[in-house]
Amino acid sequence: MGIKLLDTSQLPMDFKYPNDFQKVVRLNLVDFNLWYIMNEDQVLQRLKGLQMRYTNRLLIPFARRDDNDDIACFEIGKSEEVQIIHDFASSGHEQRKSYSTFWHWFKDAIDEMIEFE
Repeated sequence: MGIKLLDTSQLPMDFKYPNDFQKVVRLNLVDFNLWYIMNEDQVLQRLKGLQMRYTNRLLIPFARRDDNDDIACFEIGKSEEVQIIHDFASSGHEQRKSYSTFWHWFKDAIDEMIEFE
């Protein structure tokens, strides 16, 4: 059983998950030891919290890191960039890193898994 993504009615502003991300989920490549793709309930919970904590950003969370409060998000208006957000940080101090594409984030998540072992 794979991860169920949010449907369009649950996503803000006509957001559509990037095809590369959808492919990874479809292949059930969802757990990378330190990072994992969140399920529908986890995404909805984080989405609600992010909207309250970071009101000036339109973040769509999709993955969480197990060993800290970092989450990987798409951001509306930033094309297919991936934003690493240190959730629960003060507004304005939440940004940890960004990747130009999902594949860049994915490769880094895999590299971190290999290094962790």
